[in-house]
Amino acid sequence: MIVDADNGGLVEHFKFMVRSLERLGVSAVIIEDKIGTKRNSLFGTERKQTQDTIENFCKKISGGKNSQVTKDFMIIARVESLILKQGQEDALKRAFAYVNAGADAIMIHSKEKSPDEIISFVKEFRKKDTHTPLVVVPSTYNSITEDELISIGVNIVIYANHLLRSAYPSMISAAESILKNQRSLEADDICLSIKEVLTLIPCMEDC
Repeated sequence: MIVDADNGGLVEHFKFMVRSLERLGVSAVIIEDKIGTKRNSLFGTERKQTQDTIENFCKKISGGKNSQVTKDFMIIARVESLILKQGQEDALKRAFAYVNAGADAIMIHSKEKSPDEIISFVKEFRKKDTHTPLVVVPSTYNSITEDELISIGVNIVIYANHLLRSAYPSMISAAESILKNQRSLEADDICLSIKEVLTLIPCMEDC
């Protein structure tokens, strides 16, 4: 399990979070290099978003790594430079600094429709670092395939919201059908059967 912890809070809070997540059996935590009130990254520069300094974010990464109990837990540093239009040089500078501070993997984020800037970043990063895992989230640049991403050096692909986004239209359709027909019969074709729901979790059969 990988937990998205936004920016991880203060260094002291992040240390405690790492130990807590470790005890719960979580495998990794992702923290982004932004400060202030949480804003969805896909807003880009449409909303005021402030990037942390390299020095401060490196302290947070180091603090988290030093607080670990085991060697297995991973801290993934999320670089927001491309989102905030700070350019590839800034993104690379931060990524290498975060790795030096102890980050176990780098997540590079983009809101462009084209995968070009992600491809460019990954290729440049791999010229200097061939082993640190790279994570991408192709929510907007979704024309590129997993095989294409793997071929340039990406290790983890996260589909961040597609199940939720696909479920919502179905729920609207079911609700509209019930309101229109004053019963749920017509919505049966877009719903799981009760039997299927009860067997999603095996223990529910005997409960």
